Amino acid sequence: MSSRTGSDIPLTETAASSVLDHETDDIAQRFNERYTLKQGLHQRHIQMIGLAGTIGSGLFLNSGQALAMGGPLGAFLGYTIIGLVISSVVLVTGEMGTLVPLSGGLVRYAELFFDPAMAFANGWNQVLSYVVTIPAEIVAASILVEFWIAVSSAIWITVFGMLILVTALLFIRLYGELEFAFAMLKILLIIGVNIMALVITCGGGPSGQSIGFRYWKDPGPFVQYLGIKGPLGRFLGFWTTLNNAVFAYAGAQNITVAGAETKSPRQAIPKATKRILVRVFVFYVLSIFMAGLVIPSNDPNLLHITGTASQSPFVIAAHRAGIHDAPSVINAAILTSAWSAGNSFILYGSRILFGMAIQGHAPAVFSRLNRFSVPYVAISFFGAFMCLGYMVASKSASAVFSWLQALVAISTLVDWGIICVVYLRFYYGCKKQGIDRHKELPWAAPFQPYLTWVSFVLILLLILTGGFSTFIHGHWSTQTFISSYINVPIFLALYFGYKAWKKTHILGLANIPIVGLMQFYLSQDNLEPEPTQKKGLARLNILWS
Repeated sequence: MSSRTGSDIPLTETAASSVLDHETDDIAQRFNERYTLKQGLHQRHIQMIGLAGTIGSGLFLNSGQALAMGGPLGAFLGYTIIGLVISSVVLVTGEMGTLVPLSGGLVRYAELFFDPAMAFANGWNQVLSYVVTIPAEIVAASILVEFWIAVSSAIWITVFGMLILVTALLFIRLYGELEFAFAMLKILLIIGVNIMALVITCGGGPSGQSIGFRYWKDPGPFVQYLGIKGPLGRFLGFWTTLNNAVFAYAGAQNITVAGAETKSPRQAIPKATKRILVRVFVFYVLSIFMAGLVIPSNDPNLLHITGTASQSPFVIAAHRAGIHDAPSVINAAILTSAWSAGNSFILYGSRILFGMAIQGHAPAVFSRLNRFSVPYVAISFFGAFMCLGYMVASKSASAVFSWLQALVAISTLVDWGIICVVYLRFYYGCKKQGIDRHKELPWAAPFQPYLTWVSFVLILLLILTGGFSTFIHGHWSTQTFISSYINVPIFLALYFGYKAWKKTHILGLANIPIVGLMQFYLSQDNLEPEPTQKKGLARLNILWS
């Protein structure tokens, strides 16, 4: 970070005019929330949430479907490629969030660096997504409990819904401590199942059979998707794993969404952000690789959807190897992951809605805080929609709920694409205003803008081909087609509708208020303590600082 103070930063004539006319009073008013919200998230919370906070059922349960559709090599490549994409997205989010640590994450950056209409459209796009995904995680937790005891799912939906709602309404520090503990459990689970897979493939299981790369040879490294023979069928199988991986990585981009409640954000956010590559390759890529070693892609159990640990590829592998005690342990750990995901999503959704209310893109009532300095009205809004979880009690309603869930799943890709667009405007705005990112910003992401451009192109391809299977002869599905593409026209309608209503414009590169933001935050350097060096046994701690 540059040692220059805000007053030393040179201003071009255009930038200076922007600062005088728009930024001086406006920035202080916009960022007043950092003085009204409690900074209850410390470095260890942010770093552990960044390391394992969004790891959930997508990795533990649904990764088996990627193996069945793409084969061991196809799934490995799919998770690796999307891992690089989400790494790029998280890195640039961290760069913007370190400069602008506000509630709402991207919806705030879009307002500052691109167009208020983009903030409005993506903000409501994300709100609608969390309205469905929060009850979906509660339902997932209730199904996981049924692995041990068969009672009405409505009971467990009520229990988990109340736990998540009460946690969200109390101190942000409580959320941080819970997520810290959940992250530790998830890390231990991932280490445990990967060690188990290594032991099995080396012949250390009860059966005593060494597997090695046997399943990469028979049935093979790729799968002929939908029975299509030859290279095309194998490629389509691999391409399908990309969408499966997107859902497994979903939520990682929200690492800065509670920026206004983060203590010492210019230290905490970069440290958490820089560990994204470690998380991607140690937790996701290594896990899918090990799963591909210990279970063949043609095992029929991989496509048997139960919602419990019995569909996990690691549990299936344990059964095949003769290890019968693994399912309950893995199910218990996955249950904490579903609970953790519900906690995270209500935090993300409420802070996005709170940030939108601060900007004027949502009713002002959502900006109200309770005695614990958390936006209780925004939290209560999402709490009311937890009742959607009760729809699983009816078969027809359950089908509708599953369809709604699939309907908004594509919003993750839309969100990633918007992050890339907003960051590219920010990046070229820096160049236009003569700002050296690596010297003058609090923290700058590496390999830019090249990594962002590559990620953006791939995200666009994934959005365009999300429902490709419906265009294959004999495989048309109206439900799949609508759920794969309906999110795009909804977003465009929100964006252009707001532009027409409010007459907003895309900010010119010279008018993006980067200089004013630098002045405001670099002048706050004395508010963050200097980082301390690790001493003694603390040096062995590689998880957080």
